[in-house]
This record gives sequence, structure tokens and C-alpha cells, in this order.
Amino acid sequence: MKKEKKSLLSKILLGLTATFFYVPILYIILFSFNSSRSLTKFEGFSLRWYEKMFADSTMMAAVAYTVIIAVLATIISTIVGTLTAIGLSKSRKLIRGMVEQVNNLPILNPEIVTGIGLLMFFSALGVKKGFLTLLLAHVMFCIPYVILSVTPKLRSLDPNLADAALDLGATPMQALWKVIVPQIRPGIISGALIAFTMSFDDFVISYFVTGNGVNNISILVYTMSKRVNPSINALSTLVILLITVALLIVNIIPIIKEKKGRKLT
Repeated sequence: MKKEKKSLLSKILLGLTATFFYVPILYIILFSFNSSRSLTKFEGFSLRWYEKMFADSTMMAAVAYTVIIAVLATIISTIVGTLTAIGLSKSRKLIRGMVEQVNNLPILNPEIVTGIGLLMFFSALGVKKGFLTLLLAHVMFCIPYVILSVTPKLRSLDPNLADAALDLGATPMQALWKVIVPQIRPGIISGALIAFTMSFDDFVISYFVTGNGVNNISILVYTMSKRVNPSINALSTLVILLITVALLIVNIIPIIKEKKGRKLT
């Protein structure tokens, strides 16, 4: 009886948690198709807010900047973070420990402190705030997450793997790209996904380092939140759809590859 009660209680808690997380998302999706401006009463199905969203040049520019910044920040931070993690795995224990502690600072540091620090740094260098400063800031706070994702995979590898590849005639670059990288690919993909997510929805740091005419989605939503604009629901629904499709692709591709591998064997 006690086990049944615990099982029932856990199911209830799970249901309440899922409701808390997913009902607001479903609410946004539903009211993105509302024919009126009301955010509390659904008066009929309509695509008018999607039409207004695509016709709004400011909103489309924010979407473009968000995607471009997120993609570039993900590519750069994944390459730099992966190479850094590989280099640290071959470094001395003291140096590795010091760098890992420094790497944790951007993660543990409050975002508002990081944003103000970057603002003062760019101002001191005389760098005009805009696309470049926004990209550099996103790369800066994405790299630590990539390093944290790749490092555990490197620690699980045989330390003699690279040496064995070199002994068999591989060049250092061949040993890196054909031996090491395939073994740590899951960690690299995880780091890239985290970097993309962190860059895509960042607001605090972006708010301090961006310039006039360069806004991402989070800053745009913040500026539009002071007045009722149902186009925000349409934009949010579009973002949810893109993220859902990306997650499905990332999870389905390994399954397809695994099935093909089984058929070949």
C-alpha cells in the first residue's frame, strides 16, 4: 500500500510539474491564432498576427540577428571550446586546474555583472556597440559550456589513444580529426546545443553590449512587453516550432544511423 501511495504521489507531482511547464507554452500557441487583440479571451481562429509579424521589418530583423548571432557564436565557441578542452587534457594538472577554475567564472558570475563588465570593457577600448560586440559577448559566455561538455568525454578516453594513432603513421592533425574528435562527438554536439540555446535566449548580457538597430528576440520582446501586441505570441510560437524541429532532428538522426548500422551488420 505504501509503495502504491508513493507511486500515485509521484505521478501527481509529475503531472503538476508538466502542467506548470507546458500549459503556458500551449497558451501562447493558442492565442497566437486569436482573431482579436485580447490575451485572455479567444474569439476565433485567425492568422492575422502571423501576417503582421512577417510584415514587421523590425521583428524580422530581430529574428535574423538572433539566428545569425546564435549560429556564429555556436560555431566559434564549439571550435574554440573543443580545442581548449583537448589542449587542457594534455596539460599539467596544476595548469589544468587553474584554467578550469577560470572557466567556471562566467558560469557562476551573475549575468548582470558580466554584462556591465563587458560594457565597461568595450567602452574603455573605444569599440562601438553593435553586431561585433554582441557576437563577441555571446562567444565569451558560450565557450565555458562547450568546455564543460567536452571535458568529461576526454577524461573517459584511453590516454594512449592519440599516441597509438601517431605510432601507426597518422599525423597529429589526422590523429585529432580521425581518432579523438569521433570519440568525443557526443560531448561536442551537447556543447554546441547548449551554446546555441544560451545564445538564442540571452537577454541580460545582450542588453548591455548591443547597439542601436541591433536587437535580438529577447530584447525586442522586452521592449514590446509594455504594450499589448499579440504578434509576440506569433513570434514565440515560431521560436518554439524551430526549437522543437531542431530537437527532433538531433534525436532522430542518431536513431536512423543506428538502424542503418544494424542493417549493415
